[in-house]
Amino acid sequence: MSAAREKFGSRLGFILATAGSAVGIGNLVGFPVNAAKNGGGAFLFIYAIFVILVCLPVMIAELSFGRYTSKDPLGAYRKMSNGSAPWLAAGWLSVITPFFIGVFYAVITIWILAYLVKAVTGNLNELADPATFSAFIQSKELFYYLIGVAVVVYAILASGVKEGIERGAKIMMPALFVLLLLLVGFVLTLDNAVAGVSYYVIPDFSKIDGSVVSGALGQAFFSLSLGMGILITYGSYMNEDTNLPSSARTVAIVDTGVAFFAGLLILPAVFSFDPGVNPEELSTSSITLVFTFLPKIFLALEGGIGYTGASVVASVFFLLVFFAAITSLVSIIEVPTSSLKEERGYSRPKAVSIIGIGVAVFAILCALSFGMVSFLTEFISYGGAKQSLFTLVYDIFYDTILPLNGFLICIFVIYRWKKANFNAELEAGNPAYKDSFLQRYVNFSVGTFIPVILLIVFINTVVLKITTHSLPYYLGFGG
Repeated sequence: MSAAREKFGSRLGFILATAGSAVGIGNLVGFPVNAAKNGGGAFLFIYAIFVILVCLPVMIAELSFGRYTSKDPLGAYRKMSNGSAPWLAAGWLSVITPFFIGVFYAVITIWILAYLVKAVTGNLNELADPATFSAFIQSKELFYYLIGVAVVVYAILASGVKEGIERGAKIMMPALFVLLLLLVGFVLTLDNAVAGVSYYVIPDFSKIDGSVVSGALGQAFFSLSLGMGILITYGSYMNEDTNLPSSARTVAIVDTGVAFFAGLLILPAVFSFDPGVNPEELSTSSITLVFTFLPKIFLALEGGIGYTGASVVASVFFLLVFFAAITSLVSIIEVPTSSLKEERGYSRPKAVSIIGIGVAVFAILCALSFGMVSFLTEFISYGGAKQSLFTLVYDIFYDTILPLNGFLICIFVIYRWKKANFNAELEAGNPAYKDSFLQRYVNFSVGTFIPVILLIVFINTVVLKITTHSLPYYLGFGG
């Protein structure tokens, strides 16, 4: 007889843990830069529309599927499809995807921990040198930080859902919010910060085109951890009396709020550092901004608050990003851990150990692909260039597969599980959901235009990665 399914201890714990899975580097750096480059307030408006009209229904579908089955993604598809081979493949894809997302996310978290330690120990001058990052990612030093990240993640996951994931989220997420607000408050006092705020929040609708709309949808979809199996897994840990639609809305609001306030941190800081900056020339890479550009901004504060003060600000920022990275990494690795635990009957510590070792091995290989091992650095050719193993993993499992996974869950929930069962699950804990406008909209959207959008995004991404031209180009629309 199998042990009872672990559950979150409270609705707050679920919300913080789920928000923790969604809040990551993309929120803290990628979102504000995308907004700045794509019309400021206009991008925010489009992003919010997509969160409400597209992402929230998919989030509700994933959470309800997980809660109803009380299974990991593979187990959920197996149970509800009676072992149908095509749907088992979808289940496997929902487990393999977060495993490999965990691989590249572990590498980035290692870098963040290293920069946090260096900032705390007074090495801000070193971090502000553009050559530091390139040298660090090719040094053996990063393997020591791998151990540190592994210890933290193992300690959280091995402790279980309630005592590990939920407790960790209850500590780190409030701390993340406080640190973010403190940094925003400080940055807004800097010279020329108001110019950054204005650029960020005042809409420039003239910049909105098809690529910006597509970018806003991608940012919203990826930001909320959709298609990763996380929401199915966390949904399986929800109590039956939890108001699922309300909880999903709260998570979406928290995630979007963090992204918005991150913009109030990054853009004013950039304008203060360089009053003549053109935000459209900022790098689209979150990695470049976090590890090469922002340390220079922190060092520039030395003239006003001294070197120690600048180091403190940098330390707080990297601690903020580290908390965001750890909460995301924990949720990502929990998906394959839950599957291994349930499918093979392993204890949680054993399952965490096996998955953790697997992630660590691939993370080491990816870390070596930044120049230390030529075979891994030039691992494969596509898109007209040689690509590293790290790039391959990122392009397949983060940039490409997530919309496909979202498409599959929409089709399964509406046409295999059926609307009546889907609605009944959502009415549990929320009787008012029955026959509501939200119910009608979710049923319609998940069963019609949302899967079409996600399938188009998936196909377009595949074409773009392989050929460097987007789908409209081959359909005669240019681009």
